[in-house]
Amino acid sequence: MSPSVAVVAVVSVVRGRRDHLAQQERSLQRQDAAHLRVVVSLGDPDVEGPHVVAVAVPEGDALPLAAGRNAGAARAEELGATTLVFLDVDCLAGAGTVAAYAAAVRHEPRTVWSGPVTYLTEQDRPYPLDDLQRLDRPHPARPAPGPGQRWHQDTWELFWSLSFATSTAAWHTIGGFDEAYRGYGAEDTDFGQRAKAAGLRLGWLGDARAYHQHHPTQDPPVQHLHDVVRNARTFHDRWGWWPMSGWLSAFEARGLVRRVQDDWVVMEAR
Repeated sequence: MSPSVAVVAVVSVVRGRRDHLAQQERSLQRQDAAHLRVVVSLGDPDVEGPHVVAVAVPEGDALPLAAGRNAGAARAEELGATTLVFLDVDCLAGAGTVAAYAAAVRHEPRTVWSGPVTYLTEQDRPYPLDDLQRLDRPHPARPAPGPGQRWHQDTWELFWSLSFATSTAAWHTIGGFDEAYRGYGAEDTDFGQRAKAAGLRLGWLGDARAYHQHHPTQDPPVQHLHDVVRNARTFHDRWGWWPMSGWLSAFEARGLVRRVQDDWVVMEAR
């Protein structure tokens, strides 16, 4: 595919999850819209491909998710992309998702677009890649316009990075993701707040549906405790309110953190 022809890039960041990446690739091969593909390897030497960007991860450090997305966007722009579609490695693209994002960004280049995401269960396997809409049940905590619908809502605190698209011009207006956030949590909430401050709009696009592949997880994400607290504090210092408050309260209920004045402190193991 010639970079001079394809101006839409689909960017995903990965470490491990190679089975999920392979399934995602199969879903992207079913798209009607021509697109570039950029995969960012976060210190994973087994991720290979024509446009794989390698981002080093220092030993023992948190995954640089923000830096990885920024590196992917930079490579996509080098290849000629004017529309950036970000898809979490766990997400399968629904039929027409890339085309829907491309059309919406072309029509409203100063809007950040997000599509509904369905969390698939273990019972949904094997995933019907040619009929994913049969499994459609969007996450209830996010806006979920129906097919053919476009909604505009100034609820930037609901923005998430699982699936979204923007023009490269809007991307530069925002400044990409802030690399002060390391590891899991808050970097996408910060991205949304900076987009809002820059005067951009938030749109929800019913035709850009994605399907999150099942994997074991914890709720609250105890495995990301230190990342969540550190990143939440960074966000609070900048914006004056605490993101991920539900998780912080759940950590507190488990005795993992405690509130000290207007801060959250991780309790050291005894």
